Order: sequence, then C-alpha cells, then structure tokens
Amino acid sequence: MPGLYARWINGWERKLATRDTNRVVRPFEWGADWLHRIPFPFGPAEVNGNGAASVARFIDEALADSDRFYSYPPVTDFRLHEGAGHFGAREPARLTFTSPVRSPYPENNTVEALWFRAPQDRGRALVVLPQWNSGPDGHVGLARLLNRFGISSLRMTMAYHAGRKPGEIQRADYHVSSNLGRTIHACRQSILDTRACLDWLTQQGYRRLGILGTSLGSCVACIAAAHDTRVQVGVFNHVSMYFSDVVWTGLSTQNVRQGFEGSVTQDELRHYWSIISPASYLRRFQGRDMRNLLVWARHDTSFLPVYSRQVLEAFRDLRLPHQVFTLPCGHYTTGQFPFNLIDGLAMCRFAAQSM
Repeated sequence: MPGLYARWINGWERKLATRDTNRVVRPFEWGADWLHRIPFPFGPAEVNGNGAASVARFIDEALADSDRFYSYPPVTDFRLHEGAGHFGAREPARLTFTSPVRSPYPENNTVEALWFRAPQDRGRALVVLPQWNSGPDGHVGLARLLNRFGISSLRMTMAYHAGRKPGEIQRADYHVSSNLGRTIHACRQSILDTRACLDWLTQQGYRRLGILGTSLGSCVACIAAAHDTRVQVGVFNHVSMYFSDVVWTGLSTQNVRQGFEGSVTQDELRHYWSIISPASYLRRFQGRDMRNLLVWARHDTSFLPVYSRQVLEAFRDLRLPHQVFTLPCGHYTTGQFPFNLIDGLAMCRFAAQSM
C-alpha cells in the first residue's frame, strides 16, 4: 500500500498528465514504407506482403550493422543566425541545417538548435535534447543554467517537434506513434541530427563534448552517444532499457498503446523497436573513457521504476562508469518546482565536474 507522499505525487502526476485534451489514438500500421525510405539495403520493404516479416527482417539486419544504420552524409549547410528576440535579454543564436534524413514534410527536414555560448566554457559543450512534445522553449532554462556552470549548450529541436511539426498534427505524434516504421524513421532522424550537432561543435573547435537528454531525448541521446565516440559525458534524464516498454506501460503514452490493441504484444513490440532502444547498444560503452549520469524518478508514471532499475543494473553488470541520481517525484512532476531545480542542479554539477 503506497504511503501518503507516494499517493500525493501520483495524484499530481495524473493531474498534470491529463491537462492535454488533444491526444489522438491512431490506427496501427507496420510502416514498412517508412523503412524503405532508409537508404541502406537492410532488407526488402515487403516480404510477400507480410508486414510483420518485413519489419522483423529489417530489424534483424539493421541491428547486425547498427554503425551503418546510424551512418549519415555530412551536413554542408550549417548556418548560425543572430537571436530573434524571443528568449529575453540573453538571447541565444540559432543554428539551422538540413537534416541528413529526409521525411515527406519539408518543415521537418530543417533542423533548428539554440546556441547558448558560455563566456568562458574552456572548450566544453553539451548537446541538449528535451522531452517528447516539448515546445520551442523546452530546456532553455536548463541551457542557461549550464552556462552558469561554464558549459556551452546547443539545445536541439528533435524531429516533428515545435517548428519542425507539420501543420496536420497538434502534438509530436509522428515521432512516437502506433506506426512502427515511422517511429523508427523519426528516432533515427533525431539521432543523426544530434550527431550532426556534434559535427558543428567540432567544427567550432570544441573537443570536450557531452550530451544531455530528457525522457525521449534521453533515449535519443544514449543511442547517439553509443555510436559517436566523441561524446565523453552522457547525462540521461529518465532512463529505460526498451523504448517499447515505456510506450506500452507509461501514463503519458496510453493513447499510443491503444493503437496497438490486437495487433502486436508487448514482447513483439520490444523486438520491433529494439533498433531504437538503449538496451541494444550499452555494450558499445565498454572500454570508452566516458562518464555517465543516470537520473530516474522513484514515483515515475511514464518511465516505470522497474524499467529504470534495469538500466542501473545493466550499467553495474557491464562495469560502465556512472553515477546515479534519484528524484523523489514522478515524470511530469520533474518539471515542477522544486523538483525541476533539484534535477537541473544535479545534472549541471555532474557535467561541470566530468567535462
């Protein structure tokens, strides 16, 4: 029987989770056509018209060569623009470039990132990735707090978020949905856009690089770091081994879960989305001089604690250098005072000490 504090946090979580009234239950789709857009020969788009066989074969072949799956052509059109007056006195510059991944939506194919340069960063910079459905101001406060710790930050807008969102959707549904192939395509796009941001930082002369991601951003950050040895510090804010477990059991994704009814099981989805799950790549961190912070929330309703603890156990079993910070709240309440301040200070202090 949960105690009074746990019941209070849980009630607060549910109140915050139900504020949005524009969640949509979309029909299940295999999305093999989206996998066919990925320009690597991991398998045919269809196997005798069998969607399940198509996706399963694609995943098996992609996992066998994930370096190739997460490779990309170099970006050649980085542009840094002066601030437009939207974020107050300390206005960040805005970096734009064409995504190395193409989608059918022109607005999604231009990546935007806000550049917060610390006056004396000593060559230290982090790519910052906010949570699912974050708006254009998501993690702006965190980026500025990192500046106070002497770290520059490049806050990237992930695929289908904020200004990259097509007009036909109100939420970032195309990044996480019951269309299996589109979700894989979107996650790959955000991961490769993140690596392109690391390219830009490298071109600016930064050699001490890190990555910080929250919730969905944490998953994207982990996979990007696993495939990019330039990353020396990883800050993963809310963690789970499998992308699918969060979607299947989390409070914030129940509308997505409903789209899978009668089509796939939780175990099947875990395999289909293993290509976009941290569990598939943790061994790639072995032997690297990389420091990691794993943040989890004891009363999380989206990244259930049972799944977060699996990540902590895996890091211990693999003997990966890491620290753990436990939040005394839930997922949505992490963004509320005082938990947002507690979380932000813990992440910034770790980054400052580790870079």
